[in-house]
Amino acid sequence: MKDFTIAHSPDADDIFMYYAIKFGWVTNGNGLPNSKQKKKYNFKNIAEDIETLNQKTIKNIYDVSAISFGAYPFIKDEYALLRTAISFGYGYGPKLVKLKDKKLKPNFKVALSGEYTTNALIFKIAYPKARIVYKNFLEIEDAVLNGEVDAGLLIHESILTYDERLEVEKELWDVWCELAGEIPLPLGGMAIRRSIPLLDAIEIEEILTKAVDIANKHKSLLAKMLMERNLVRVNDKVLDKYLSLYANDKSITLDDEQINAINKLYEIGNKAGLLPTMKDIREYMIPKRYKELRMKS
Repeated sequence: MKDFTIAHSPDADDIFMYYAIKFGWVTNGNGLPNSKQKKKYNFKNIAEDIETLNQKTIKNIYDVSAISFGAYPFIKDEYALLRTAISFGYGYGPKLVKLKDKKLKPNFKVALSGEYTTNALIFKIAYPKARIVYKNFLEIEDAVLNGEVDAGLLIHESILTYDERLEVEKELWDVWCELAGEIPLPLGGMAIRRSIPLLDAIEIEEILTKAVDIANKHKSLLAKMLMERNLVRVNDKVLDKYLSLYANDKSITLDDEQINAINKLYEIGNKAGLLPTMKDIREYMIPKRYKELRMKS
């Protein structure tokens, strides 16, 4: 049995998309359900905030990891981009919040969730004069409330649960539309180490894809199990709403519209001098046909 680390964030959508594997709902070994055969892979899951995962992936720490799409250009040589466990915004996304009635100057001080996050990339393009501090995303709301910063960019479940003393200055979705047009807002995905043998990498991607698909098909049951085990930070109503936004049928596998949106993100980021030059992202993915060709040979 081969051992691999799979790192994901502790956020509800990542937990939801991974735990079908953790609960044993996904076949792990030559595609034979209910088989007595030994598992082919042993996955050790690790949960850390998304910017920690971005930073550690840049250091080539984990075999498979959730990442911000904004971080991928910096790891493309060491990691292939997976087609599954993806999060996009469709008319919604992170929110720039401030205290009610507060006026923001062009050089306002803002808390962002990490240097390599997608939201930070888009924010920097839209607000070049802002003074940025980086914080764990769970600390951003309090930093705004206590006056440490003038504004903060909320992500994950915080976009649904922020304090009533705060108001939205700008939706990141609106910023994205101004930059790219009304196409899906790329937020996060997963990447796999290129040093992993190609057949194993293909099968791991297939397992993860099945996990997201099964989770989506059994959403109510899986959400209930996550709540019972205190694996999420929100109540059942917020969890249901959040999963409908970021862990849904659009999370199972990248489609052409999503691929075009990621390419647009990288084009805009490179033009702003914030990202290295990127090819079409299809060129950075695992060549799935390799498995078919091997089986025929």
